[in-house]
Amino acid sequence: MDADEMDFPTPDSDVDSIAPETLKSRIDDGESVTLLDTRMSSDYEEWKIDGPNVDSINVPYFQFLDEEIDDDVLGRIPDDEHVTVLCAKGGASEYVAGALADRGYDVDHLEDGMNGWASIYESHEVTGYDGPGTLLQYQRPSSGCLGYLLYDGDEAAIVDPLRAFTDRYLADAEELGVDLTYAFDTHVHADHLSGLRELADEGVEAMLPSAAADRGVTYTDAVTLVEDGDKFAVGDATVETVFTPGHTTGMTSYLLGDSLLATGDGLFIESVARPDLEEGDEGAPEAARLLYDSLQNRVLTLDDDVLVGGAHFSDAAEPAADGTYTAPIGELRERMDALSADEDEFVETVLADMPPRPANYEDIIATNLGQNAVDDDEAFTLELGPNNCAASQDALTSDD
Repeated sequence: MDADEMDFPTPDSDVDSIAPETLKSRIDDGESVTLLDTRMSSDYEEWKIDGPNVDSINVPYFQFLDEEIDDDVLGRIPDDEHVTVLCAKGGASEYVAGALADRGYDVDHLEDGMNGWASIYESHEVTGYDGPGTLLQYQRPSSGCLGYLLYDGDEAAIVDPLRAFTDRYLADAEELGVDLTYAFDTHVHADHLSGLRELADEGVEAMLPSAAADRGVTYTDAVTLVEDGDKFAVGDATVETVFTPGHTTGMTSYLLGDSLLATGDGLFIESVARPDLEEGDEGAPEAARLLYDSLQNRVLTLDDDVLVGGAHFSDAAEPAADGTYTAPIGELRERMDALSADEDEFVETVLADMPPRPANYEDIIATNLGQNAVDDDEAFTLELGPNNCAASQDALTSDD
């Protein structure tokens, strides 16, 4: 049974809950935050809330079920500072927080647990974008997923939409007074479920790279297949497709307003793509060579001041001054040695230290291909956890 579905004893103390957005604001503001994560250790090690000012402690919930909690357990929890207790969905943490409050601890618990954390979705304007219109970057802190909303005049386009936030894109477009005209996917994602088909159902023209469709997409009649060099108008701005295979055979970037290249999972501001999610370890070396060619001949040939914006960021990424995970190509060329390496050295670097593959990635790929159907609750659960789409868990950039 899921811990959050258990019938817990009722502590004497009532405890407050904290909204996920409030906790995120405290962390962003640099406050010292102490978290007691009561999920099982295996879940905690795979995915947790972290940060330079976050002290995270993992004590599974069942260690608090005895009427007399072990002194060694209590000794791990600071009694001289505020502690936020969390779990998967909010049930177990409410009980644990109450049991600690009964013993004099200053505690609250995270509303809806890690599910609530995964529901945070923020938008930041990319102030370095100097093309027509306005460009927003969407950020999902729980998984590091990034998306882009470009709008100009009365039109808008979204790049790499998430299924879980389909309603958010439509609501934001309505609030901005624009029609959401296009939805672009860069590739068949392995870490989250695409919102392409859901937006198509709402009348948005869904755009998928034709090379991505070649992987076995079952819904090509519901989307527009795009080719390298195609251009689409969004007001006075242009979205141009730039074929950049490597992470996958269908990986395609989009040049937005000649000012930002939405690189999907080809290039991030702190790393490059991992090449093993389509053909596995056996096909990874050839995919890495494809990636090298794409970066050298399609990305690094753009002007130095063109911004790069990936589909993900990791804990190793440092945001720009405007809060977005973007950086000029020229800066990345200087700070990321892999971009100036020769082909053999690049391939060796990319294959040397790849992190674990994203959780449930095979099921997610099958769902994004249309070969597997899941409801919204199953979809949300499938994509919980880190994205792990980069070639390394550590930054490949220098601090210079």
